[in-house]
Amino acid sequence: MAHIQPFKALRPQQKLAQQVASPPYDVLNSEEARAAAKGNAVSFLHVTKSEIDLPAGIDTHSEAVYDKANQNLQQFIADNTLFTEDKPCYYIYTLVMNGRSQTGLVCVSSVEDYFNDMIKKHEFTRPEKEKDRIDHMRTIQAQTGNVFLAYRDVDEINNIINKWKNDNKPEYDFTADDGIQHTIWIVNSGTVNDSITRLFATHVPYTYIADGHHRAASAAKVSTQLPDSTAAKFFLTTIFPASELAIMDYNRVVKDLNGLSSDELLKNLEEDFTITKTSKAYSPASLHEFGMYLDKQWYILSSKKGTFTEDPIGILDVTILSNNVLDKWLGIKDQRTDKRIDFVGGIRGLVELEKRVDSGEMKVAFSLHPVTIQQLFDIADSGNVMPPKSTWFEPKLRDGLLTHALNP
Repeated sequence: MAHIQPFKALRPQQKLAQQVASPPYDVLNSEEARAAAKGNAVSFLHVTKSEIDLPAGIDTHSEAVYDKANQNLQQFIADNTLFTEDKPCYYIYTLVMNGRSQTGLVCVSSVEDYFNDMIKKHEFTRPEKEKDRIDHMRTIQAQTGNVFLAYRDVDEINNIINKWKNDNKPEYDFTADDGIQHTIWIVNSGTVNDSITRLFATHVPYTYIADGHHRAASAAKVSTQLPDSTAAKFFLTTIFPASELAIMDYNRVVKDLNGLSSDELLKNLEEDFTITKTSKAYSPASLHEFGMYLDKQWYILSSKKGTFTEDPIGILDVTILSNNVLDKWLGIKDQRTDKRIDFVGGIRGLVELEKRVDSGEMKVAFSLHPVTIQQLFDIADSGNVMPPKSTWFEPKLRDGLLTHALNP
């Protein structure tokens, strides 16, 4: 069963919440982060992307970057931009994007549950990304990034959360510059918190990592390196019931064609796909279809019968693309470690795929149909993993609103 706890969040003064709140560290590159934080001395990007306060071109994984992050965090605490809650609380976090809302519970989840597979995974992680988060976490002694968990709905939990929202005023409520509304309530009743803890321990057999495999893996490893830290035995999570969630597509761009010409690639792909030219950028309308952008031309790739298996992993479009295109023709055997492939979240749109190919940075792009939350649960329950970067969840939780200090 799921072991969660309330915690004393390190959080911003109410009047500064919107200025402090920043996009997650892994959705912006250094240049984008520098631009986003320009003129905002309290943006949490000064902690999560601290290279923006150092000379351009610095190695983002250098000790100087992590030390600067720690320096900036300590300054935020010293000048009272951030303060620590006076008692452990749960927090309710609602996000609204394009008129659709979703609500989750912010808490800390047991690292032991992670190791015991009570927190289920559906992706492998990339070693270099794990190391980055470990170094960042250890240096600043805090978990800044939320791990996005999901669970099958429990009516009693939903009722408690909805009642608290209806009966209490939020602590933070603002609309960010991207149009997404962020609203957070503090659950500071010991009785209510005890009920929530008990319901998760008795009614939620598993939680599932929806987004944040690297943050979770890094937090688990840091816990073994800080055996005397009670706080490190738990890590920062926001847990959403399945009914609240929607998954977006997670697309691929590849640097080269593995020695093939464009015509050769198209001819080879005819073994497994029916290929149709299209005059518009193509986002797949159904399963087992793909968009491909190559030489300023979009194509629709429709999988032929018998070219994929029907098991929970084989039937996924990310698996079909991996087996029948990336591995078979482009020589990409391990998407976690191969430097020739990159991943583009669906929120950036098909324009981003075109931009990266047209610039010459990448040679070809593929758009995919999103997986479903039930597919995610089924795969995690079976003990299998999806190819990396199979799911993109939007809207994203903002960093800086609720931080878990490892040395409070």
